[in-house]
Amino acid sequence: MHCVIVANGEIQDHARLRALWARADLRLAANGGARNARLFLALAPHSVIGDLDSLDADTARWLDTARVEKIQHPRAKDQTDLELALDLARTRGATEITILAALGGRIDQTLANIFLLARAERVRIVTADAELWITRDESEINGQIGDTVSLIPLTARVEGIETQGMEFSLRGETLAQNTARGISNGLIAPRARVRIERGMLLIVHFQKSISNL
Repeated sequence: MHCVIVANGEIQDHARLRALWARADLRLAANGGARNARLFLALAPHSVIGDLDSLDADTARWLDTARVEKIQHPRAKDQTDLELALDLARTRGATEITILAALGGRIDQTLANIFLLARAERVRIVTADAELWITRDESEINGQIGDTVSLIPLTARVEGIETQGMEFSLRGETLAQNTARGISNGLIAPRARVRIERGMLLIVHFQKSISNL
């Protein structure tokens, strides 16, 4: 089951994001993400979760009209609203999770949202022109020749990196967290592959041309 979560970060008015939201089996809003759903995604979520402190009056009325389930948590809590939404998605049977509006705004929240990708398999952050996900073993990248791909270590070292289909190939090499060597590689084939032996690697794929899915 594919779940799409909309968070409270920056979001673009883009047909790709609306299509992802519309086709989701389960749509969740993380607190103020409900406003993003109202303004940019057209369809109401099935549920909104969080402390619900970021809901403006118009969004609250919109949710009530659509009879959206509201799951309220105390403002003083140990988890962020997005973290709560990720846990809810898994509880309700999601096998694939896409997160919208997870970037932008406060840098601490952006970084925390990226690290939340490590909580489960098959979780991605999607923007109008990019996708971000984490691999601990092997991952395939589907795109177009000329797309930009960055490989960013999320552990002190990522070892045994092998790439196929990229302009600058890596052959059993190591990337350290305190270097930027993995930034701005490029696809030389529509399908590329990254394999690692040890560590955790963030893959950022900037797509040259985006379809509306």
